[in-house]
Amino acid sequence: MKKLSLTAMIEASFFAAFAIILDFLPSIKLSPSISISAAMIPIFILAFRRGFKVSFIAGLLWGILQIAMGDAWIATPLQAFIEYFVAFACIGFAGLFYRVIQNQLRAGNKKKALAWVVLAIFAGSLARYFWHFIAGVLFFGSYAPKGMSPVLFSFLANGSTMLGASILCSILAVLIISSAPRLIIRKSDEGLQTHKNAS
Repeated sequence: MKKLSLTAMIEASFFAAFAIILDFLPSIKLSPSISISAAMIPIFILAFRRGFKVSFIAGLLWGILQIAMGDAWIATPLQAFIEYFVAFACIGFAGLFYRVIQNQLRAGNKKKALAWVVLAIFAGSLARYFWHFIAGVLFFGSYAPKGMSPVLFSFLANGSTMLGASILCSILAVLIISSAPRLIIRKSDEGLQTHKNAS
């Protein structure tokens, strides 16, 4: 397995720190259980810039930072592991679309690249909130309104949050990448592409 460079690890740490800073900003509160935030956007930008592995690590670091800074809502150790280690790391699944997004941007197909960006954000959001849904069923069923099953309650709460966050992050990502695509395409990638085209 290829080892990550020091630069990649520094970027993972930086984007994780940026995510936790954004997490402290006011979010859009729709209900006590539904809160929409743009805090995932740094992890998504890193996913499109570096791919799955680095963004997976950045998401994991973000979850660990939340616990370390006392910003985590912990009911049990297992719940904390699921929601702050597994769920946050799974945001990195957006990085599975790294190659196609990079290739479309380099080819000048900005609209196609942005369409893949939106799809990648939805995939990363779904991967994260699947685990929040599981944790909601297992550990927070008592918060469900009287007569509502914990499964339905967790699905509605986490599904609404996931949908809102993915839409907000998609809008921001499209704006960022449209105005500054070089934030995504690294110089080393451009050099590699130029070398391939010349050979």
